[in-house]
Amino acid sequence: MADLRATIEELWEHRADLSVDDADANHAILEAITLLDRGEARVAEIGPAGEVIVHRWLKLAILLYFKQAKLETIEAPPFEYADKIPLKNDFEAAGVRVVPGASARFGSFLEPGVILMPSYVNVGARVGSGTMVDTWATVGSCAQVGRNVHLSGGVGIGGVLEPPQASPVIIEDEVMVGSRCMITQGARVGEGSVLGEGVILNPSIPVIDSQTGDELSRGVVPAWSVGVQASRRKEFPGGEFGLPCVLLLKRLAPGERHDKSKLNEILREHGVSV
Repeated sequence: MADLRATIEELWEHRADLSVDDADANHAILEAITLLDRGEARVAEIGPAGEVIVHRWLKLAILLYFKQAKLETIEAPPFEYADKIPLKNDFEAAGVRVVPGASARFGSFLEPGVILMPSYVNVGARVGSGTMVDTWATVGSCAQVGRNVHLSGGVGIGGVLEPPQASPVIIEDEVMVGSRCMITQGARVGEGSVLGEGVILNPSIPVIDSQTGDELSRGVVPAWSVGVQASRRKEFPGGEFGLPCVLLLKRLAPGERHDKSKLNEILREHGVSV
């Protein structure tokens, strides 16, 4: 893989001179995308100290793939598409349940046990076993979604393909994301956390502890937390306005499974749902 990485990085440095018919270059690029598609490589992972490690060269391979690939007709009867990247197939053999209306691009990886309701998974993304991507939810390019996650209806997990060194969105294991949440620009949701409906999370959104009022982070929900969409007041020359934040209502015990009735009780106290 080190040799392939070096080849991709060299191709990127000379991308302006690449011909779309360069067979050697296209073979190397396809080899890298195939590693992603099979789950043998991944764009990002969590390191031993809890940091996000981004494998930049795989992002470069995706960008090169877009550059080199030709627009072609893709037939998935009764539908027809015109795109540069084909769709994944052989879901049954992979142990993945895919409901009609769902699609995943080649170069994404779905572990056995994933369930796709009518939804979309983009190139470079990875979705862990036992995770449900619910109706009209989207998993953007290079997003890393853990195991036993529920992305509820209409959730948007943003793609982060450029700049290549930027961290993608990370959703860790055992997370529940409420309907219509938008998690973008490399935000991160820690293991076991729950987000109520309509939460907006990106690196500029403060995450605040409801018990202390302290700002804990920007764009990172800590593990085993229950968070909801909120706002905090701020003075501007034109008046006082509410700016969005994520308010942590409760901390769960590490390893505590999500009891839906208990979660609903917590959230109803504050007029929200999951």
